[in-house]
Amino acid sequence: MDFTQIASIFETLRLTPPSKLTLLEGHEFTPRHYPPTPPDVDMLILNIESIEMAARVRTVLMAVYAGSHKVSAVGKAGVVEASLGEFGGDGLSYPVDLYIPSLGEGTSFESFAEIVAHLRAPDGCPWDKEQTHQTLRKHLLEESYETLSALDADDVDGMREEFGDLLLQIVLNSQIAYETKEFSMTDVVKHIYDKIVRRHPHVFGDLKLDSVDGVLQNWEKLKEKERGGKKEDKGILDGVPAALPALSQSQEYQERAARVGFDWPEIEGVLDKIREEIEEIKTAQNPEQVKGELGDLFFVLVNLARWRDVDAESALREANLKFKRRFAHVEKSAKGLGRNLSDMTLEEMDSYWNEAKKFGM
Repeated sequence: MDFTQIASIFETLRLTPPSKLTLLEGHEFTPRHYPPTPPDVDMLILNIESIEMAARVRTVLMAVYAGSHKVSAVGKAGVVEASLGEFGGDGLSYPVDLYIPSLGEGTSFESFAEIVAHLRAPDGCPWDKEQTHQTLRKHLLEESYETLSALDADDVDGMREEFGDLLLQIVLNSQIAYETKEFSMTDVVKHIYDKIVRRHPHVFGDLKLDSVDGVLQNWEKLKEKERGGKKEDKGILDGVPAALPALSQSQEYQERAARVGFDWPEIEGVLDKIREEIEEIKTAQNPEQVKGELGDLFFVLVNLARWRDVDAESALREANLKFKRRFAHVEKSAKGLGRNLSDMTLEEMDSYWNEAKKFGM
C-alpha cells in the first residue's frame, strides 16, 4: 500500500494523518499474543481479511488497550466506529483496515525510559543524577518488600503501583549502566529474551515435555550446561543469591537439589525427619546445640513446605500478619476496657485472642 492509499483511508476517516503512525498487516497478529508496537503511537492495521483474523487482532490488542477504547474500521461499506471489544463480527464487509488511536503520552515503555533518562540528564533531578548502583540498592530492596506486601494482601491497586516502583528501579539502574558504558536497557531485555527462549525449548522448540516436573528438571539441565559453557567453577546452588531471606534461600536450595534427584522418594521421609529434629532439640545440652538443631528443624520444615507446594516465605509472612491482626484485637479490647495489656492475665488475653479467631482475623 502506498502513501496515497493511506491518505485515502484518513480522508475517509475525516482525520488528518498523524505525524507518527505504525503500519501493520492483519496477518502479523495471527501468531502473536501481545501488540508489537508502543501504544502511545497511532496504529493502522491493514488487510484484516476475515472474521477469524479480526477476532485474533482484537484479542491481541486487548492485552494493552481497554475493550472500551474507540477504534474505526474502514472498508468498502465505509467507516464503522466501535469500541475495540465490539470490533469484528458479521457486521463488517471484509477485508477492512483498522485504525487504533494512541493511548496518549506516557503509555509506552519507551516514553517511560525517556523520562528516566531525562532525570539523569544535565537539566534533570539533582537527586537522581547523584545515584549509583550502590546507592540504589536499599531502594530496590525496599520496593521489593513493598511489592510482596501488596501481593500478600491481594491488593490490586497496590500491586499496580508497586510493580511500577520496581520497574523504575530497573530502568534507572540500566540508565546508569548505559552512562557508565557497562550495558544498556536493550542489553537487559535482549539477555532475558534469549534466556527465556533458550530455557523453554518445549515452547519455542521441538522438545516434548508433559509435566511441570519435567519442565523444571530440563530447566536445571540447561542451567548446568550454561554453567559448563562459561567454564566457571560454580555448582548448582551457587546461583542462589546470598541476600535472599533465609526461608526463601533454603527452599531454593532444596528445589534445585531435588531437580537433579537429591530428594526423599516419599513425603514420609520428610515427616520422619521433622520428628527426629524435634527429639534432638529436646536433648540439646547447650544454647549452641539448640541453635543448630532449630536450624535443622527450620530447614526440614521448609522441605515439607516444598513437598506440599507451599512457598515457605509467604506462609510465614501470612502467619505473621495473622498474629499481628489477632494481637491488635487483644490490644484494642484491653484499651476498650481502660486497661493495659501488662495488667491483664494470660487467660484474659487468650479469651480475646480466641474471639479474634472467631471473627476470622
